[in-house]
Amino acid sequence: MQQSRPIGIFDSGYGGLTVFRAIKDRLPQYDYVYLGDNARAPYGDRSFQTVYEYTLQAVNYLFDIGCPLIILACNTASAKALRQIQKNYLPTIASENRVLGVIRPSAEEIGAYTRTKSVGIVGTRGTIRSDSYKLEIAKTYPEVQVFQQECPMWVPLIEHGEYDTPQADIQIKKNMDQLLSQSDIIDTILLGCTHYPLILDKIRSHTPENITILTQGPIVADKLDDYLQRHKDIANAITKNGNMTFLTTDDAERFNDNATIFFGEEVTAKQVRI
Repeated sequence: MQQSRPIGIFDSGYGGLTVFRAIKDRLPQYDYVYLGDNARAPYGDRSFQTVYEYTLQAVNYLFDIGCPLIILACNTASAKALRQIQKNYLPTIASENRVLGVIRPSAEEIGAYTRTKSVGIVGTRGTIRSDSYKLEIAKTYPEVQVFQQECPMWVPLIEHGEYDTPQADIQIKKNMDQLLSQSDIIDTILLGCTHYPLILDKIRSHTPENITILTQGPIVADKLDDYLQRHKDIANAITKNGNMTFLTTDDAERFNDNATIFFGEEVTAKQVRI
């Protein structure tokens, strides 16, 4: 029997499931393993070094169980760990494997939507303070101005199931007002955290109708499809049985209950140590 060689999808918690859902819908033929580091989530306020160490542990675990390709479906991990892993770790330890993130694909896409050349990014404190989006957008669209707003309360509200409360509305309106006050010509906003699609309706309600709001799942799925078409060696290394495995570093029962909300269907996870 052929050993499973799935695509690994990693997030600090549940948010990456929104990206996984889009990827699975676009590329259902591949095998997948989703790993959530729920025991140590959230990553948003942790230091660069801590996020790097945690992410590297997850990457090593997924490599060890056979994943030739890993998607960091976490903006904080993509901002604080991806470049170092790609540059310093992969060439010497796992040169045939690949680790990709969610920031570059999103940055490459956002410029195609803006007409005013002014875009907004909302994300965790760690993602925003890394300036990763500003740097990546500037590479492809140097003429685009980027305005950023950190939203430190959004992920905790979502993770604790309190995103449909008056308190959530207050926080979302406050942060959206802060972002939009930076420029009156922002016409495109990217949700730079994979948790945020769960509160898209609330974000929309506090945003002028003429502003486009982008979520990352469909963008990352499209870019991954393109990547695999261009890199046949990686595509051919992945097994194609349409299987999904869900892993968490915390309580599996709790993960199953919350993951269903993010993924859109029931999941059954196994608790692991990384």
